Amino acid sequence: MLERILINGLVISGTYAVLAVGFSLIFGVAKIFNMAHTVLYMAASYIIFFSLNSLGIHYVFASALAILLTIIFGILCYKFLFDRVKVHETAVMIISISVAIICQELVLMTLDGSYRGVPSFIVGSKELMGVSVLYQHMFVVLGCIITLIGLWILLTKTFLGKAIRAVAQDQEIANLMGIDVSRVCLIAMGISAGLAAIAAVLSAPLEPLYPAMWLQPLILILAAVVLGGLGSIKGSVYGALILGFTETIVITVIPGGSFLRGAVSLLAMVIVLIFRPEGLFGVVFEEETL
Repeated sequence: MLERILINGLVISGTYAVLAVGFSLIFGVAKIFNMAHTVLYMAASYIIFFSLNSLGIHYVFASALAILLTIIFGILCYKFLFDRVKVHETAVMIISISVAIICQELVLMTLDGSYRGVPSFIVGSKELMGVSVLYQHMFVVLGCIITLIGLWILLTKTFLGKAIRAVAQDQEIANLMGIDVSRVCLIAMGISAGLAAIAAVLSAPLEPLYPAMWLQPLILILAAVVLGGLGSIKGSVYGALILGFTETIVITVIPGGSFLRGAVSLLAMVIVLIFRPEGLFGVVFEEETL
């Protein structure tokens, strides 16, 4: 049982980590609380589904198309919706939720509420630690690790990454230093959307496709981001790992645990925040003075 929990926990945590990092990135850079982030994940999953079934193209090309179109969609949402009201956090949240619901209803109108699925593109399994592990699961874990390492290299070893971190720390000073803040925020949105699409590419064969599939991961990545500390990339990864393994343990150990996974994850977040309100790696809250 422990081996199964370890393997499934890594698969779930990896997907949540990629999604949570993308959510945290755009919040940290542009201060946008994008509640439609997992809709990008849903959109990429459906693009892969249609590319495979309607266009008949290979999974690699379907994945590339899904990532490209998702990035374009994310950038358009930022340019024409979020950027105009980004100084008003509540307005951004309302608009992003509206975008999510509109996308859900469009999918529902077009395809009805039937469950659909993307076939595994890596067939077979291998025995590890006495447990049969699907190659698809190995691919998800490896893909998530490579994605997170690639993002870390981008943010720490490149000029663009330094510009992104500078804008995240202080937009006014970054602007005085000659950094085009608006362009950096737009690029950050593109990266965030790309991460959501990559999560879909990796895990689409493991999850059913349906119009409301964005809700469950949204709850969990919000919990992971808040648990790790808003705006903290490292915190988002740790938060995703904690909640991913918590969810796996609940599903594996408790009968009917799949119905409780969201509630237990949120409870774990609440317990941590009671003792550390800023999250695991967030900045300590400061009281405002008049």
